[in-house]
Amino acid sequence: MSYFSAESLCVGYGMHPIIENCSFSLESGCVAGILGANGSGKTTLLRAVCGILPHDGRCTLDGCTLESLSSRSIANLCAYIPQRSGISIDIPVIDVVLMGFHAKLGILAHPTAHMRQAASAALETVGLGGMEERNYLHLSEGQKQLCIFARTLVTDCRMLILDEPESALDFRLRYRMLALLRQWISDRGGCALIALHDPVLALNCCDRLLFLSEGRIVGAVSPASDPKHETESWLSSVYGPVELSRCVSRAGTEQWVMLRDAPMHEPTDSVEDSI
Repeated sequence: MSYFSAESLCVGYGMHPIIENCSFSLESGCVAGILGANGSGKTTLLRAVCGILPHDGRCTLDGCTLESLSSRSIANLCAYIPQRSGISIDIPVIDVVLMGFHAKLGILAHPTAHMRQAASAALETVGLGGMEERNYLHLSEGQKQLCIFARTLVTDCRMLILDEPESALDFRLRYRMLALLRQWISDRGGCALIALHDPVLALNCCDRLLFLSEGRIVGAVSPASDPKHETESWLSSVYGPVELSRCVSRAGTEQWVMLRDAPMHEPTDSVEDSI
């Protein structure tokens, strides 16, 4: 039995369907990346899985049917990081991280000293140590993403759901965040579902890749074990013709490199054709 499964998910806005009959499953310990073209429904799918959007179908996590639970109970099981935090008021960084404990606190209850220590430790882990009292709104966009990621690290959730968490991070920090995420899953169990903008990051950091097109999961591969041509084929269906190669770093570690398999100078449409 899979640790997490989504069965026949259907989500729409008004009469316009975005996700239709979407089904997939994840094993415990799996970090799964979702790849798809802009507008394919990645964000909508993630928001449905964590219960933010109403939907048809069923999501099951570690034997619990999420649709049968309250929003508070789902928040104790699934941690969601959106593309943008939505925080628009002056608030200390430490208080943003402490929001990760809200699902465990009673009404009007204050975070404990232990929670504050855990929040400071999480900030140190993501590279924001010493910024506890800094105004969150004064952080760079990349620092804001790391702060929200620290908020996720303090939870005891069984599933992490992240929407393009690397979008505002530089090359080094992208790989650091995914390494921290993998360590979190390794230490606590559970699984992670991540919509990623960077396919090379996904190839090198995810156990499983799910390809989303027109609201459906149309394919899935495991980059470390599946044939290269199969992975290339699915990537090409999203990004156009690509070629994969294995590159060895000076430290001796192997990583995937993705090359665009197309002429350097492609013909462009004329002005008349584009109107």
